[in-house]
Amino acid sequence: MTSQRARDRLAGRLRELGIRDPRVLEVIRATPRHLFVDEALAHRAYENTALPIGFGQTISQPYIVARMTEALLAEAAPQMVLEVGTGSGYQAAVLAQLVGRVISLERIRPLQRQAREVLSLMRLQNISLRHVDGNQGWPENAPYDAILLTAAPRVIPEALLLQLDMGGQLLAPVGEESGAQTLVRITRTPEAYVREDLGPVSFVPLLPGEVQ
Repeated sequence: MTSQRARDRLAGRLRELGIRDPRVLEVIRATPRHLFVDEALAHRAYENTALPIGFGQTISQPYIVARMTEALLAEAAPQMVLEVGTGSGYQAAVLAQLVGRVISLERIRPLQRQAREVLSLMRLQNISLRHVDGNQGWPENAPYDAILLTAAPRVIPEALLLQLDMGGQLLAPVGEESGAQTLVRITRTPEAYVREDLGPVSFVPLLPGEVQ
């Protein structure tokens, strides 16, 4: 179930569900998702489902990873991307194969360590990991062409909006943990932050603080 055949089936399923960008489908096909989950769950790595990774967190459903990545690439491949919520590192690995550079923030230190080990195995040189409260972003490298949240805030933190470059876009699930959540895309223009709703989703909540 960790074979190339399983990866091909997953890519085919995502195409059936509406993912059209061939670059995204190829990266999903090529990325060893089984490395990002517990060994006991490796046989389920290429199912189109979210899986637990510990600490109350999950590795996102492949369709959601593909959908968010496709949305970020809709206009042009961004050169500098901020990811809030490294988690397993899978979304960062997919992004890093399609954009210039990824800076990924994780508040839970053990998850960050695990992600670093797997990403090192993949020899992806354009990912920088930071252990920090993602609500504050990472202003040292701002502004960003794109910002992607892999956990859901009730409202998008202002600090993240301010770190978005002019013309850049932010993708995030927004809503209550136990209620309706919506995937939104926000584009920064000279006049305003323009919001577009992309449909219902379900993510773990974006929490404050750091965990050692």
